[in-house]
Formats: sequence, structure tokens, C-alpha cells
Amino acid sequence: QVQLVESGGGLVQPGGSLRLSCAATGSFWRLLDMGWYRQGPGKERELVAYVTRGGRKSYAEFSRGRSTVSRDNAKNTVSLEMSNLKPEDTAVYYCKVVQDGEVGYVDVWGQGTPVTVSS
Repeated sequence: QVQLVESGGGLVQPGGSLRLSCAATGSFWRLLDMGWYRQGPGKERELVAYVTRGGRKSYAEFSRGRSTVSRDNAKNTVSLEMSNLKPEDTAVYYCKVVQDGEVGYVDVWGQGTPVTVSS
């Protein structure tokens, strides 16, 4: 089973940017989709962006145009860059990957890293 470790969260002022990283470790064959979700205060968890193993990227409307999701298959990492942060971007950001297996696919979640956008 794969384990995920996120890093890069913290406090940032409005208009600033963030860069989050997620490293996959443990025993696994290969990872399919890798991406980021977030859950703000009083909000449902929502997709931010994800990238397939082949490199196809998808973005939520709120992140499109100011975000970049990237992956390194050799290092088993995925990162998220987001600029022009607003207070409503405050949330716990979660890394999620899809692990390929013999029987089927398994969704694996990280612990989450908090991002606070405030003056």
C-alpha cells in the first residue's frame, strides 16, 4: 500500500502563492491519477486539480488559470502551484492518488496540509 506525505502548507498573504508537494512512499506497483483536493471551513471537500499518469490535467473552475499541477513519475511525486491566493482559498489541502492493483483501483489519501490565506 502507498502512503502519502504532503508538505508546503502554511500562512500566506492575499495575492501570494503556494506550492504544495506530495510524495508517495511504500510498496506499490504504479500510480494512476494523482491530484489535490481541499476542504475549507464549513465546506465540502472539493477537487482542485489532478493529472493522469499520461499527463492529462484537469482543473476546477476556481483554480483554472492560476494553478498548475505537475507530477514526476520517476520520483512518485505530485505538486500544486497556485497564485493570486484569496481568503476563500483557506482550506486543508489533501493529496490523493489512485493505486493500481491486481483486483482493482484504490483511492489513497494523505493526511492533509493546512493553507491559511490572511493578512
